[in-house]
Amino acid sequence: MIRVNVYRDFNKNNGMVMVVEDSLETFKSKISTQFGVPKENIKLFSSDSCEIIDIRVIRDNESLYLSKKSDYECTDCDRFKNISVVHTEKNSCDCRTISEWITLNVGGKHFRTTRSTLVGKEPLSMLARMFAEENKSMMNPSSTDIEGAFLIDRSPQYFEPILNYLRHGDIILDNNVNPRGVLAEATFYGIDSMIPHLNKLIDDSKYSPNSQALTRMDVVRAIIMTPTNSELRFQGVNLAGADLSRLDLRYINFKYACLSRCNLGGTNLSYCCLERADLSHANLELAQLLGVKALCANMEGANLKGCNMEDPVGSRAIMEGVNLKGANLEGSNMAGVNLRVATLKNANLQNCDLRAAVLAGADLESCDLSGSDLQEANLRGANLKDAAFELMLTPLHMSQTIR
Repeated sequence: MIRVNVYRDFNKNNGMVMVVEDSLETFKSKISTQFGVPKENIKLFSSDSCEIIDIRVIRDNESLYLSKKSDYECTDCDRFKNISVVHTEKNSCDCRTISEWITLNVGGKHFRTTRSTLVGKEPLSMLARMFAEENKSMMNPSSTDIEGAFLIDRSPQYFEPILNYLRHGDIILDNNVNPRGVLAEATFYGIDSMIPHLNKLIDDSKYSPNSQALTRMDVVRAIIMTPTNSELRFQGVNLAGADLSRLDLRYINFKYACLSRCNLGGTNLSYCCLERADLSHANLELAQLLGVKALCANMEGANLKGCNMEDPVGSRAIMEGVNLKGANLEGSNMAGVNLRVATLKNANLQNCDLRAAVLAGADLESCDLSGSDLQEANLRGANLKDAAFELMLTPLHMSQTIR
């Protein structure tokens, strides 16, 4: 009985002590089972790089290899390595077990790529630090599966666009791939140059009208077909980019609806429910917003110039917690409006009527309140850092009422 040491390569990695018996084909079958290599691909080599074709030449306790010595030998020293050679100084050698071709097992799916692909475009990413040749303190690669692929417990569906981006620099997503998922993976792997492009894709898909978004004609048809004594609901409906200007939309329920970049200029939205609706970058110039309920709505960057929110009957517009960051409300009548803990950072509130408005806890940082009327307004706890109060109709110290 002959016992030998079988290694995957000349670095003597993944070695096994095995018994040689019967025939060379039987021995190769055992190697195939133990190393997970197809039998037809197995070639055995001795320490002097000669291929073994007969078991009779195998000696007891001999070391056998599945690859030729010439594939692993460094020409500058007697050590062996896997294809790539790293030299630090002339006539000195720093050999490592590094292969130019790398197999990654991401979530059970294999991806075959080169070291230069993982390192070249994003040298500071997690993948680059794992497989960089010149970095002696690189992150250690993860465990490997039976085929030698590095295991990464992430989504293969979202990893594929990232790998293609590292290959050619373009972001190409199939219809069934959510860019938010790719963004999460790009953040995890540290592919920083990819993140702004993915954010833009997400914004474009959010704001651009598409085949699923309702149009002006759809809204008009729904209004005509709904009896006057019935509630009309567009709750959670996608109306992004629709032209709804100058329509009478009173009392309609738009809770959670997407009205981003809609044209609502001159529209009557009085007594509508806009709770948590997305009105970011929408045009509401000269719109009627009497008694509107817009709790926690997103109106970032919206145009509300010249809007009217004061109800002669006394019903107050509720805009508590609304996001009006960077919005334009110049010249709007907002008497009595409830803007408690609202975000109005960098908003334009010039010449607004804010009599008896509730702005307690609101973020008014860098907000322009020049020429506004804040008589009896509640500003308790509001953030007024860098806010402008030039030409105010009422002195600020007379405007604050503690309630």
